[in-house]
Amino acid sequence: MRQWILKVHPADNVLVALTDLKPGEEVTYQGIAYQPTEFIPAKHKFAINSIPAGAEIMMYGVLVGKAQFNIAAGGLLSTANVKHAANSFFSEGHQYHWHQPDITKFRYKTFNGFHREDGSVGTANYWLIVPMVFCENRNVEVLQEALIKPLGYGRKKSYELKAQNLIDKIRAGGSMEEILYTEIEPHTTASASTKVFPNIDGIKFLNHTGGCGGIRQDSITLCGLLAGYITHPNVAGATVLSLGCQNAQVSILEEEIKKRSPGFNKPLYVLDQQKTGTEEDMLDKAIRQTLAGLIQANQNIRKPAPLSNLTIGLECGGSDGFSGISANPAIGYTSDLLVSLGGTVILSEFPELCGVEQNIVDRCIDPVDAERFTDLIRTYSQRAEEAGSGFDMNPSPGNIKDGLITDAIKSAGAAKKGGTSPVVDVLDYPEKVTKPGLNLLCTPGNDVESTTAEVGSGANIVLFTTGLGTPTGNPIAPVVKIASNTTLYKRMNDIIDINTGTIIEGEETIEQAGERILEYVIKVASGEIEISAVKHGQDDFIPWKRGVSL
Repeated sequence: MRQWILKVHPADNVLVALTDLKPGEEVTYQGIAYQPTEFIPAKHKFAINSIPAGAEIMMYGVLVGKAQFNIAAGGLLSTANVKHAANSFFSEGHQYHWHQPDITKFRYKTFNGFHREDGSVGTANYWLIVPMVFCENRNVEVLQEALIKPLGYGRKKSYELKAQNLIDKIRAGGSMEEILYTEIEPHTTASASTKVFPNIDGIKFLNHTGGCGGIRQDSITLCGLLAGYITHPNVAGATVLSLGCQNAQVSILEEEIKKRSPGFNKPLYVLDQQKTGTEEDMLDKAIRQTLAGLIQANQNIRKPAPLSNLTIGLECGGSDGFSGISANPAIGYTSDLLVSLGGTVILSEFPELCGVEQNIVDRCIDPVDAERFTDLIRTYSQRAEEAGSGFDMNPSPGNIKDGLITDAIKSAGAAKKGGTSPVVDVLDYPEKVTKPGLNLLCTPGNDVESTTAEVGSGANIVLFTTGLGTPTGNPIAPVVKIASNTTLYKRMNDIIDINTGTIIEGEETIEQAGERILEYVIKVASGEIEISAVKHGQDDFIPWKRGVSL
């Protein structure tokens, strides 16, 4: 049954509008009638009772703000009358009891993945071409032009055909009005030619702007991230281009690879331009060695693997007022299911844990992890403040417009992605995940930086919730896009994979949606579904240059 308002937690003193509410319109929730005193846009909140200036505002059962002025019962909460506030927290946790979900439905299910010699299993099979420094980006682009289409990985987009149609009209003397308003028949994306290597999903290119300049820590961190991608279960091997004189030396990369994979034995070809000589000689060797590596990598085929071999990154971007009550709790339940099955999940975006820190601390199994989480998030927050910012400045204009008016409101909803399971480990960027269960990874809230980091730490699939819509993807791991509301799902269905607006509409419970998402994940992990980000070639890769990024 469709509801018009929602009280997220019994301790809350605000209600969420699930649809636009008119002034004076009476709405009921659990038998109690409420009457907004002004227009309440869908996804925004209004006061249950009058809230005096300075009083606490509670949502999700936690402190999310304080009233700057008196807010009348039924009044809209906005940036004009509410300021960010969150409870203090301590590194000492409490004994935590977790109620695991029923996994009977999934206990014996498997996915078809690419098995690696170190015991990990990939959900895809890619070859990487990696520059050690930005000076090599052009050479990487040359290799991309040389290899992608001849090997059958090119995608001719329908936009090229549309553009060509319009250009032909211009050549024929077409007017500006014709170009702007002439109807053009839609074209289906032309199929790529047959792949030379059927068991390889593609060649991916990790262009970046780092590797030299800055401080030495930047280069070490970059090498750690690149090592995470090279040793990733979704990667069969790599070709590395080095200029030779950069800060990010190949020796550092090799050390970082050994940290993550002591017995590393994937094909790895490293070319140093200053040692090789001419650009032509280096690119010739790069092409030959890459093709030789692809021959070897193509011998790996998909085979069944237990769901415990899945490592899922939990991400959100372009969040709205429904994200924290539909999409995020839904993948939180998916997370709990996977943890119960022996799998691994990664919750990151530390600025978006503001206000729920004590809950996270209480869930840490090891007091050492509780202390590390506390130190990481306090240090991060302090550096943001020293730079003239702060976690309270995290919500974007889009977030605020859709009801996430304080960082604590945004964070309390964002944290739902992590479900309810205990925290087994706390990692700093770009460390590798080694323990099954819920892992915390220190990253910024920036969508692409955080997704890039989660994959670098071992996520072989990412679940990405959004309320406003974003095309974000990753070069080597499928990024499944999940809409918090049906309107978005219908409006941007070319870049969204799953809809959880069914929860808002009362058609499905959070648990039912979570199970449906896991079923979908199994198909994606088996290569049975090509998700939107992969279909569109959305290969976003932005290393976090350690500093203040919210």
